[in-house]
Amino acid sequence: MLNRLARYGTACLILLLTWQGGALCLGPGVLPLPGAAFAALLREAGTTAFWDHAQSSLHRVLAALVLGFGLAFPLGILLGAARRLDAWVAPLVFLTYPIPKVLFLPVFLVLFGLGDMPKVLLIALTVGYQILVVTRDSVRNLDRRYIDSFRSLSRSKLSLLRHVLVPAALPAALTSLRIAGGTAVAVLFLAESFVTDSGLGYLIIDAWGRMELPLMFAGIIAMSLLGVLLYEACNVLEKIFCRG
Repeated sequence: MLNRLARYGTACLILLLTWQGGALCLGPGVLPLPGAAFAALLREAGTTAFWDHAQSSLHRVLAALVLGFGLAFPLGILLGAARRLDAWVAPLVFLTYPIPKVLFLPVFLVLFGLGDMPKVLLIALTVGYQILVVTRDSVRNLDRRYIDSFRSLSRSKLSLLRHVLVPAALPAALTSLRIAGGTAVAVLFLAESFVTDSGLGYLIIDAWGRMELPLMFAGIIAMSLLGVLLYEACNVLEKIFCRG
């Protein structure tokens, strides 16, 4: 734990020194000093409006990750285990996988209005594809001897799912979820940049529009901390559910 904190501290120090050097070279009119950005963050942290923005962003990204994982993980197991179904569905998945999912934001806005639903669906779709592909491949690459050996002991498909398929796919799926957390925050920022009045993405764009650069970077720091929080939360889930 102490080594982990020391590594995080060293990384933060390197980033701050790089930021400080860049700010001194470019000037505060282009890149504010770290002290000014953190002072703005502390000032905003004392306001209700800031925490409302943070709560909106956290709610959207958590809802999207739960939705994306909840749909993609079982579907990935199904495709990986059912070869005949996979033969028909996999081409559709791999045909649509390379398409940037952010292109669907206007479609979701038309279909579901200007609330949280389009943002949640956009993030869930983006991360869901990553989890689906990884989970499907994990099951397909599982040594068939394990499945055959288990079937010789039990004919229950539910037991096979519980004791073989899920344990085989879960570590890779959670790793994919951890990586997808960064993607989710990036898509969240983009989604909150359009037709909304809440969220850290909105705070950043609003501050940029008013040229309040320290506040803009305070929002960037807050959104970065959100990404780190999601990453570490996935680490905890991995340790809990993948102990073996």
